[in-house]
Amino acid sequence: MVRRLPLILAALVAVGAIALPSPVVSPVDAVSREGDSSTTGDVAPVRDVAAARTGDIVPGSVGRTSLVLDATYDTYLKISWGPRSIWVDSTATIRNTSGGPIDRIELNTIAARLGTIRLRPVTVDGAVVAATISDQTIVVPLGGILPVDGVTKVRVRFGATVRSSLTGSNWLFTRTNGILDLYRWLPWVSRKIAFSRPNHGDPFETPSSRSVKVRIVSSRRLVLATSGDRTGISADGLTQTFTASNVRDFTVTAAPDYRTKSRVVGGTTVRVYYRPGAPGAAMLDAAADAFAALRARLGAYPYPTFKVVQSAGGYGMESPRLIWIPTGVATSNLRYLAAHETAHQWFYGLVGNDQAFEPFTDEAAADFVARYVLGLKRGSRCTTGRLDLRIYDYSSSCYYERIYIQGGNLLDTARRRMGSTAFWAALRGYVTANRYRIATTSSLLEALDAATPLDLGGTLFGPRFPRIY
Repeated sequence: MVRRLPLILAALVAVGAIALPSPVVSPVDAVSREGDSSTTGDVAPVRDVAAARTGDIVPGSVGRTSLVLDATYDTYLKISWGPRSIWVDSTATIRNTSGGPIDRIELNTIAARLGTIRLRPVTVDGAVVAATISDQTIVVPLGGILPVDGVTKVRVRFGATVRSSLTGSNWLFTRTNGILDLYRWLPWVSRKIAFSRPNHGDPFETPSSRSVKVRIVSSRRLVLATSGDRTGISADGLTQTFTASNVRDFTVTAAPDYRTKSRVVGGTTVRVYYRPGAPGAAMLDAAADAFAALRARLGAYPYPTFKVVQSAGGYGMESPRLIWIPTGVATSNLRYLAAHETAHQWFYGLVGNDQAFEPFTDEAAADFVARYVLGLKRGSRCTTGRLDLRIYDYSSSCYYERIYIQGGNLLDTARRRMGSTAFWAALRGYVTANRYRIATTSSLLEALDAATPLDLGGTLFGPRFPRIY
């Protein structure tokens, strides 16, 4: 995410790329999906939990969960435009690829913090379990142990109400300025992470999913910009289906009157979604230029489309295959904002990281490459500080200046010492080696250090990353 902009101005283990046989995802019952929390869709209590299970869970407990899971998602999303409400019915089919047994799943959704979530009974292989909400996490006990390579189905249903303002973090989950923004709404395998922070860092960590299907039903005709490709639409335009592969979350943005412009860049369609009166042509120019420059330096982009979407406002934001450009962004800041968020397609989108505990890994890298291609390098407005802290450890005034500006400048110093040819080759190698994985700050710095006979760890990185060196 880029630094907060006024409306009128602008640590865990690496997750291996999973290539396992795809478990069959059975469609969730359509009738129960149509209900809201107060109408239909209730799951009848299960008296004999053990008898009800059909998956691979066995009795016992181990007190362990993991992000290293092969999870696919089959989800129904109902959007009620007038009352600003959504209804979610999502089934995750999860194979335990963590190397050890687990007995719970932790699912991230900011609806738990921002949406006044109304959670309905959660089921595991058809049996109701005692799921709880902890901050922005739905904790799902499996009712037993899921052994290595075992498969289970976790079904989560909830209603939520989106915000009507952009204050605080509301801009992530709001319907304002004629636009619906849904960020991190789909319950996704994660871990417990505190949502509140003193700045606007991103409190998230999610592994990639090789298969996501989302069917969206809306109360009125909407133009939908999502992290997936549309594969179907009903005759009345109210039901649309989207699919995506190898994404680590699934953003939905909608407006009744979005217009689009597009341009093909290196085989990828760059498509802009904007409302009447917004600078659609300028958004397309900025994003397409940035995309071309970054692709040339960082390597191929594996998706057919890249979407640049006018959001309700507040901040620029990254998602797999999609970025937000907020309503009201200043023309003078548009090219930088588009370049920074586009850079996140590689740093966070393709190569994931723990954004809460290691923000340098994606934010410093994204800001460096954005400023490099635009020629916008500048000095920091805060004193020199550590770059290996969590988002919770930086003040609001210096988070951006240290992680983005100082972090980016440190990477540029590495480039100058190594030489541009060696530096860009090392950065491309890092992206290739960690595609669809969760990388670490250490792996990024080591990739650069290994590409030069210079001791970057001892002479450049060490003082700024004492936790690592």
